[in-house]
Amino acid sequence: MTVKLLYFAWVREQTGISEETIELPGEIDTVSDLMTWLKARGPEFAAAFDKSDVIRAAVDQTHVAHDAQVADANEIAFFPPVTGG
Repeated sequence: MTVKLLYFAWVREQTGISEETIELPGEIDTVSDLMTWLKARGPEFAAAFDKSDVIRAAVDQTHVAHDAQVADANEIAFFPPVTGG
């Protein structure tokens, strides 16, 4: 499955890229599986997803939990929690 990945804020800063289109391995079913796989891609991804429990995700522009399925996704975005004041 080919999917576009988007990285925002400090996730982008750590990975060094804002987006990429990749072919996902067949064993990736959920957002959590994807984050685990991304961590293994190199030290920059390991750093970006080190605190994966606080990273938010959106599948096709809809916010989802980490156990959300990624099958048939066109776009998956990762970003830190939003804060403001």
